[in-house]
Parts: sequence; structure tokens; C-alpha cells
Amino acid sequence: MPDFLHLGTYTNDGKSVGIHAVPFDGVAGAFGTPRPAAAASNPTFLARSPNGPRVYSLDESGTVGGRPGGAVSAFLPAADGTLHRLNTVASGGSGGAHLALDRTGRTATLVSYHGGTVTSFPLAPDGRVQPPASHLPVAGRTGPHPSRQDKPHPHSLTFAPDNRFAYVCDLGTDSILRFRFDAATSRLTPDGRTATAPGSGPRHSVFTPDGRFLYVINELDCTLTSWACDPGTGGLTAGPAVSTLPAGFTGPNLCAEIRLHPNGRFLYGSNRGHDSLAVFRREESSGALTLQQLEPCGGGHPRHFALSADGRWLVCANRDANNAVLFAVAPATGQLAPTGRSVAVPQPVCVLLP
Repeated sequence: MPDFLHLGTYTNDGKSVGIHAVPFDGVAGAFGTPRPAAAASNPTFLARSPNGPRVYSLDESGTVGGRPGGAVSAFLPAADGTLHRLNTVASGGSGGAHLALDRTGRTATLVSYHGGTVTSFPLAPDGRVQPPASHLPVAGRTGPHPSRQDKPHPHSLTFAPDNRFAYVCDLGTDSILRFRFDAATSRLTPDGRTATAPGSGPRHSVFTPDGRFLYVINELDCTLTSWACDPGTGGLTAGPAVSTLPAGFTGPNLCAEIRLHPNGRFLYGSNRGHDSLAVFRREESSGALTLQQLEPCGGGHPRHFALSADGRWLVCANRDANNAVLFAVAPATGQLAPTGRSVAVPQPVCVLLP
């Protein structure tokens, strides 16, 4: 059975059916011909189960089944890369922005940027999505940005490696919200808030495997911040923030995705405007970051990217260039090298590697 990567897209202009499958040779670093995998409405974030072959997507549309709100869908992949829909469950709120599964693969979470809510869904043993266990509104004092911080805008959720806590980056209130997580019931309970720099706009985050550090990419001030995490309380202590941009750059830019290399020594972030991928070297004991490369992303608006499990490849989804671009990753330095290989897909905004 060949490996397939899947791309989530925007479908508003009618050029994309939803989720696309692309054959991927992880040895040679080569793409096959893209094909439609599943019809879906704005499936702009995807996740793969850690304990089975199932794929999940969110629905970023304003309505689901004729009713307002977003949804989560479960799919079972076929041998040809297509996705068989198991079911779809509405969130009861606005369309989503981020989808995550807990460390056991028995809970899915949907974060709604426009609706200001966080929703958790139990997953049945066969992978089907169950009705929500938690549906929580987010509140807080908004940040100083005149248009982007008009209200709370939760943008992502990241589970801690021990699965006891979940952390929500709220771009609108310049804060990281901490929730206690009960894996047995799939319920989230608010447990604290950590303020970030005013106007930073925290967007996405990633934990180190040992749980000692949480790294956050800040969309509005274009920085990465390291946060030391207390393993007992889940509390966060801020470390230094480093820019994702070259010195002297004054053009418009918004950060998007953040990923940690599987070896834990390199961190990556994307710039929309500068249209680049920023590569950082990570000091493992202190968590400190050093910018070592800014590589053009091979298109426009790199909203999302992913690293292969072996750390050899990075695939970047460039929304405005309608392509997904392949980079080779140097194992010793983490730096990126263009391969000259890409695939054309309408408005790709999420990469799910096999």
C-alpha cells in the first residue's frame, strides 16, 4: 500500500472539492499525481489518529447541515488514498480554526477563532465522533491591535505530553489558556491563564517530548517564545522571544505554523508576507533558540507545513500559490534545501503527512 499525504483546502471558490490525496515516496522524496480524497466544505485543518488509520477534519464553514456552526468529521483511508467518511458531528458553535487529538487518540478538540469557543468530542472505538463533552466559551481582556484583537480569538489547542493539560493560544487576548483534561470523559476544565506580550497574538504551539518547554509562534509581532512548563502544576514561565524575520525587514507579515523536528534540536516557523520558513537551532537544556536560516517557501502565504516522521522532509502548503512544496532537511543542521518538487492543489492550507 503506497503512502499518501493529505491536503486540506479552502473550497469557497469552487475550485477544490475538499481534501486531496497525494502519493508520497518518503525514501526518494517524490510526489505522485494529486487526486480528490473526500468532498468537504473548507476542511482547513486535519489530524491523524495516533492509534489507528483514521483521519479527522474540521469544517470551517459558517453552517453545517443548514444550521450555524462548525463540525468535526472522521474518515477511514482507503488503499488509493481516498477517505471514506465515517460520520460528522456539529460543534454547536462557529466554524473551527484548529483541530487536535489527545495523546490517546480518544478525544478530538475543535477551537473556533471566530466563535471564541473550545469544544471536545469523545471518539468511539471505531473512530466515529461522538457528541461534545465540553463546549467552553473563552473570555478575557483584548489586546491592543485595533482590528485583530477585537474579542477573544482562540486559535489552537496543544495537549501536554502527559495528557493532563491542554493549552489554548488566544490571539485576541494575548494569552495562553490552560485546561485540565480528563481523558476518561474527554472533558476540559479551565485551570489558568498566562499573559503573553501585548500585541503578540499567540497562534500555534508545540511541546518538546519531555514536556519541559512549550514553544509558541506569535502571529502579530512575528516572534517565537519559549515557555518553561512546570510538570506538576502546568504553569508556564516565559523565556526569550526571537524574531522570525531578518533584521531590518519592514514589510507586512503574519506568522502561521510552528513545528519541532523529531530529534528535538530544531524548530520551524512560517512567515506569510515575507513568504519564508524560519529555521531555529534549539539548545536542549535551556530551551534557547537561535535563528539560523530563512528559506523562501516556494510560493505565497505558507499557512501550514509538516515534517515527516523521520525528519528528512518538510512539505509546505502555500495557499496563494496553489501548491505544496517539498524541502529536504539536513540531519546535522536542520536547514532546508529546495528539491524543486511540488504539486498543484487549489488553496492548500493544511498538510497531513503519512
